[in-house]
Amino acid sequence: MIVAIIDYGSGNLRSAAKAFERAAAEARITAHIKVTGRPEVVAGADRIVLPGVGAFADCRRGLAAIPGLEPALREAVIARARPFLGICVGGLGWVDGEVVAIEPSDPTLKIPHMGWNEIEPRADHAILAGFEAATHGYFVHSYHFQLAEPADLVAVTDYGGPLTAIIGRDNLVGTQFHPEKSQEAGLQLIGNFLRWRP
Repeated sequence: MIVAIIDYGSGNLRSAAKAFERAAAEARITAHIKVTGRPEVVAGADRIVLPGVGAFADCRRGLAAIPGLEPALREAVIARARPFLGICVGGLGWVDGEVVAIEPSDPTLKIPHMGWNEIEPRADHAILAGFEAATHGYFVHSYHFQLAEPADLVAVTDYGGPLTAIIGRDNLVGTQFHPEKSQEAGLQLIGNFLRWRP
């Protein structure tokens, strides 16, 4: 299995790669983890991961700056239905909804929402297999995704009100938290993604 972690020229992707290598080893899955910006590698990958780093506008510019990368991504994920994991990234337009600023009901809560918070399942999805009650993920964000279709909501977190934590539709999964920084829970989710057969 080839897992492409997309390098669009922003941020350190080594922590994501290390987490995927460890999760694959723990799940006894033979996986070749490739941090890459090469369209041909993305097009041929069995699983695709797009890690968000900072504002999505920077991610979008980075993707657009690499010739052929966006079409390869769309071909692999949308046309060929390869399993896709987006980490703290939005705006591709593949799932209907709107990215909005967090506005907690408690004015003492700081923005960005940063640190450990509980992930509360809202749907039965393979990405959550083996999750214990009160599982926590590591969040760093000032915005969240308001879904147009409630059926696409997999999990929420509470920060002065419910915030989308995981979305899922067809072969697409997105997390608002960072699995690569979420210790055992993150490794469980990554292992589930590697085993997933949408």
